[in-house]
Amino acid sequence: MYEKSLKIKLSALGDNHPSIAVTYNSIGNIYQLQGKYDDAIAMHEKSLEILLSVFGDNHLSVANTYNSMGTVYCFQGKYDDAIFMLNKSLKISLLALGDDHPRIAATYSIIGGIYYKQGKYDDAVSILKESLKLKLSVFSNNNHCTSAPIYNSLGLVYNSQGKYDGAISMLEKCLKILLSALDVNHPHIANTYGNMGLVYNNKGKYDDAIAMHEKSLKIKLSTLGENHPSIATTHNSIGSVYANQGMYDDAIILFEKSLQIQLSSYHDYNHPNIAVSYQNIGVMYKNQGKYDDALSMYEKSLKIQLSTLADNHPNIANTYNQIGIVYNFQGKYDVAVFMFEKSLKIALPALGDNHPFIAILYNNFGTLYNNLGKYDEAACMFMKSLKINLPVLGDNHLHIAISYNGMGMVNNDQDKYAAAILYYQKAASILVDAHLESHPELVKIYDSMANCYDKQNLHDEAAATRQKSNNICYNLKQIDISYQTSTPLIRQLQEAPAQDNVISPLFRQQSQPVSNASDNDIQSHAQKNHDRVLKEKQYFRAYVQALQQGFCKNKVIRAMYAGPQCVGKSSIMRVFTQQQLVNLQDPTKIANQSDKMVHLKVYKIKDRTTHHLHLIWENGIHEMVQLQYENLVKNQQLSKSMHVQSKIQPLYINDKHKSDFFQSTETTKCTTDEISTLSSTPIISQTDNNSFLRQCRDFFQYYYPSWLNKTTDDSEYAKLWDFGGHSIYHVTHQPFLSGNSIYILVFNINQDIDDRVLTRGGHLLNITYLQSIQEWLTSIIGGNANQDKMTAIIDNDEVEYSLPIVILVASHGDCITNQQERIDRFKKMEHDLISKMPRYSSNIYSSHIVFNCNPDDNSVNALIERDQCSLRLHVIIKSFVQSLPFMCNRVPIRWYIMATILHTPINNRYDEMLSTIFNRIRATRVNKIMTLQEIQSLAKDIGLYESDDELIAMLSYLHDLGEVIFCRTSNQVGIIVTDVDWLLHIFRTIIQLQDCSSGNLQMQSLYKTACETGKISTKYINHVLSPIKLDNKTKNSIISLMENYNILCKIKSDNKEDDCQYFVPYLLRPDVKLFDLSEYHVSDKLYIGYEHHDIPYIPDGIFYCLLSSCLKDWHNSNVKLYYQCAKFYLTSSHHYIIIKKSYSHIALQYCYQKLDNPASAIIIQSSVQTSIYKNRPHDIVKEKLSSLINDRMPKFKGATARYYVKCNRCTNLTFIENNNEPHHRNLVQCQNKGCNKLFESQSVHDWIYLNEEHRNNILKECFDIIASKLDKDSLFRLGVKLNLPCKDIDEIYNSNIGTYHKIYQILTSWQEQAGQQADVNRVIDILKDINKNSIAERIINKLDLSA
Repeated sequence: MYEKSLKIKLSALGDNHPSIAVTYNSIGNIYQLQGKYDDAIAMHEKSLEILLSVFGDNHLSVANTYNSMGTVYCFQGKYDDAIFMLNKSLKISLLALGDDHPRIAATYSIIGGIYYKQGKYDDAVSILKESLKLKLSVFSNNNHCTSAPIYNSLGLVYNSQGKYDGAISMLEKCLKILLSALDVNHPHIANTYGNMGLVYNNKGKYDDAIAMHEKSLKIKLSTLGENHPSIATTHNSIGSVYANQGMYDDAIILFEKSLQIQLSSYHDYNHPNIAVSYQNIGVMYKNQGKYDDALSMYEKSLKIQLSTLADNHPNIANTYNQIGIVYNFQGKYDVAVFMFEKSLKIALPALGDNHPFIAILYNNFGTLYNNLGKYDEAACMFMKSLKINLPVLGDNHLHIAISYNGMGMVNNDQDKYAAAILYYQKAASILVDAHLESHPELVKIYDSMANCYDKQNLHDEAAATRQKSNNICYNLKQIDISYQTSTPLIRQLQEAPAQDNVISPLFRQQSQPVSNASDNDIQSHAQKNHDRVLKEKQYFRAYVQALQQGFCKNKVIRAMYAGPQCVGKSSIMRVFTQQQLVNLQDPTKIANQSDKMVHLKVYKIKDRTTHHLHLIWENGIHEMVQLQYENLVKNQQLSKSMHVQSKIQPLYINDKHKSDFFQSTETTKCTTDEISTLSSTPIISQTDNNSFLRQCRDFFQYYYPSWLNKTTDDSEYAKLWDFGGHSIYHVTHQPFLSGNSIYILVFNINQDIDDRVLTRGGHLLNITYLQSIQEWLTSIIGGNANQDKMTAIIDNDEVEYSLPIVILVASHGDCITNQQERIDRFKKMEHDLISKMPRYSSNIYSSHIVFNCNPDDNSVNALIERDQCSLRLHVIIKSFVQSLPFMCNRVPIRWYIMATILHTPINNRYDEMLSTIFNRIRATRVNKIMTLQEIQSLAKDIGLYESDDELIAMLSYLHDLGEVIFCRTSNQVGIIVTDVDWLLHIFRTIIQLQDCSSGNLQMQSLYKTACETGKISTKYINHVLSPIKLDNKTKNSIISLMENYNILCKIKSDNKEDDCQYFVPYLLRPDVKLFDLSEYHVSDKLYIGYEHHDIPYIPDGIFYCLLSSCLKDWHNSNVKLYYQCAKFYLTSSHHYIIIKKSYSHIALQYCYQKLDNPASAIIIQSSVQTSIYKNRPHDIVKEKLSSLINDRMPKFKGATARYYVKCNRCTNLTFIENNNEPHHRNLVQCQNKGCNKLFESQSVHDWIYLNEEHRNNILKECFDIIASKLDKDSLFRLGVKLNLPCKDIDEIYNSNIGTYHKIYQILTSWQEQAGQQADVNRVIDILKDINKNSIAERIINKLDLSA
């Protein structure tokens, strides 16, 4: 309508008519109501421009526009701009109307409202009173309706100051005036009832608050209808009252109702009031511990605020504050600090240094720093808050109580109990003076004070303080002070719903509920409270004993789903854990770079129900503590019966009774003598003892509430892992595998074993199902050092198995419906595996289970079949779990506590702040990757360290469960990764499956080069890891870890300016073409490997580690990589060494360039032969392969690596006997059964005997130099050093031949004795030992010249 009016007026009156200005002003007012503040200002500025040009600077119409602009600036949080505009308006009005006009009073009232928003409460009261004085002087009637808004404003200011009685008095005056002047159903009367409800809510009089809001709601519904925004405001206000009473579900219902009204009435989803509703819902979710949901709401609120409000609006600061509170509860302290700092950065310039909201932020900083153990910083923040609030709010405001309680908490945590009590007393006194003597918060403060008294051995004072707590509980009749609710003391005061701005204080000790107390029950309840305190002390005592002596049976084992990619591992796991199948499910979260790399579930062996691992650990701790508690009570009763004083003595640590984990086999039970000794013999200093007990108490206070109603549970659990099967990632599996796990190996029954692996996209990979399964089996079984066996009874059949256990399971049963065909295909797979890998037969259990995991087939028969398969697999797993030696191990309960700290995030189960006991340690002491020394230091500092051996045993145990990765590095430093998924994500970010779709052209080029060459640069690593945001120290640790596992290898470059490169063979694509050797002389292949019955298969992981290991030794930056092949260029001798994987062997070749010049060709040939002789690369590769097998496949440690050549007759490989030296050096006898033929081998000529001939020529030349230069006196020393018999040396020395021939004969005798082991380098070392350095140097120069 206004826009239509404007259009008409513009055409009729022109651009500069005062009527146009009025319309602009009216449109601006509408925009203000819609929350479109920038548009409103634009309209008012247009109006102002017209009015100034027509009327000049001092016209009342100009004053009106300034007034309107000031109001908009106020809504935007631009309070200084608002004051500036209002003062302009006031100046004009004073000139035009005089000092005593009602309009002047109205402007004063608006300015007072802004002072109120700025937290300048005294200034606000002063100017509001001035406004009231003017009103009363103008209107003889003290109850004139224009005075009502001022009384209302004064009431809101007094409310913010905590002067609740004064606030009620002002609002009652306002209400009285309005009731006399207006209809009883007028909206102004409803608003006044609403404001009175806010005051009663803050005062803790919730029934009165509800009554006021219901009166307000009744009026609004009758006059405004159900969908008016004001109705939404009242729903929010009632929700706030419910929230303060801990009735979060009821509050959420009302907040959501309010939100729906706002969404339907504003027609603009970006209205600031909608942001308020989102924030209120977020606060409720936060109070319920639903932190992710809370953050989602806050983000919605923030998005609206950033789009509608100025960047420095206080409401935005408040939202950042709320987000910081959530992150604090989650233990994400760094993010919380960041959010609080953002909030403070906005709030300080917007509100000033002394605004109460700034004090609230300082309180929140204080709580955060206290959680981090930064007690000095925490105390500083609480004192800053007090410094702001005391002069503004006075001594008795609830904000002051919050700060005092925070100071009590800080001092309590530092064992400064006297100071803590003083601050707790101040906080309690404020609550009592504010008539909140029955508030639940006071119960918590009294309990905290009582605990401090107990710690000072002031038990009478503690009892008296607890009695006060009991009296409050009695007065409340029935109260549930649970560990899940904590009612904040302070709410932001405004007609819109309260906003939770303060982190709830940490109250360590909390009273239990009192139900249906009668007037005669006070003494009885006090006795019960005394018994409760005594019981808690006994439990704490039992906990300390259990921590020192307590072992519980291991209850958890890891069960890993393994196998080729896209065979249905995830689907089988979902069926097994009774989850819904997903159609076209993506590969396990690796290929698409999602957040989770491994699917995890923990299920109970007994009934297949899923559970949380940290709760299982808590149960284990509880069982041991309960046992100690029962023994303690039993022995105390025994002591009483023997008339022995049973008073609880001070608790000390006793090293004498610490159990040996490696020798204990049964749970330790305390005898009476042991308990007596424990309570009376201080082994360490009193200071250290107190520190240890305080650490114990912190953990105990987290666990204890859950023990009161907990029953023991002797169940076993399996932690299920669904690992990715992509062949490109086989090398990354090694750090995550364990010999103390059960493996479920899945294969596709619809595919033959020699078929190439088929992806979900229908692409055939360059690896067969057999090769993929061999990769898995060799990594799983070969990587386990355990040579133990176990006996399991399945289907009444007792069979012995080797560890680890691999259960063979099939998928895709829906593709083969004929049962007999399923059986036949399963048996064929079983037969092929055993024939190809006989060494593994004792590890594999063939289940004959075939799962139908087709998500489209939900017929009754399919569901029954799935359930039967799951049940069958469950029975098999259960049989093995109950028989495994690993499950019989005894686990110290401190391991469970340490595991919780290192890995498991704590969610809110009891009190939000108690859970931060663990998160606080994690935030300050635990990193995603740590050294063994850091873990040791942490364990010592929190009282969970016994010895280095036990610490290593604990880390190995957690590694077996997949909770951490424990890598024993070559330098024995030890690396521990506490976030397994994070590590796997990093590994697989570097070794990507997909094309590089992001980054600039240079990065995409680097990725393409990596896929073609297997080399990546530091620049590329930094790029792909940039989203993970690793600091340099962490990044270097990760690279070191990957180098330790030979996942990548650093390439040393002679050019220091070159970007550092790494060799990552797994990046190579299978379709990269092999090199062209047509222009090279190529040797025949020499194979290195093992006998089939020893090691049937060399996995890709070992092969690529072999390439990396060779690269480290050869420092060869010119290496060229191809799929399962590498070509190393040796510059000094101008030839290549080619290393290629050939199924279960390593094939070697060397090649050198063909030259047209015969003389040059002979020189190159001689150089290559000398290099092969001198460097013996085949021996290097053989030794490295043996070393890798021993290190990474300890199951096969000691197996003998041999040289093999291909038989010309049967085409199979046969090993070369070391003692097989036929008259024709190139003649080899085949060792394969059914062949045994002699054949000529070019490989033997190229690698073995050709080298020997060349070696003999080199030795003769060196012998000639030595014989011509060495003196006769050194002959005997040379012979002794060469280990020749003294008799032979004497015969040569005393012979009639010359010195040259004597020395030459000494050397040839040694050569004959050493055989193929005769090495000229040995002679060089001996010459240096007998001080013949010049001769040694001549030989060295001769060898270099020959090469």
